[in-house]
Amino acid sequence: MKIQYDPNEKVLLLQITEEIDHHTTEKIRREADDEIARFMPRKIIFDFSNVTFMDSAGIGMIIGRYKMAKMLGGTLEMVNVSPSVRKIFEMSGVVKICPIREAS
Repeated sequence: MKIQYDPNEKVLLLQITEEIDHHTTEKIRREADDEIARFMPRKIIFDFSNVTFMDSAGIGMIIGRYKMAKMLGGTLEMVNVSPSVRKIFEMSGVVKICPIREAS
């Protein structure tokens, strides 16, 4: 995972660099949690530009990070989500709490 933090805006960008399935979610979750605890961001952005596959384990990983962000008084967004991954988020209802936006 690639990490960028903007201290002025308190924005943490986490670019996922691998597929998201039950084999990789624990590693992604651990890395994300470490960076969130380290920076305490106001906004967390997950960049899915390198993700072409995600299974249901990814839904739980995102919801857990959303709860963490909310606990810190922040928000979570997702960017560069492929159509197949977007469909999973839409079918699960995750997009109702974690918006998908176009990257700026």
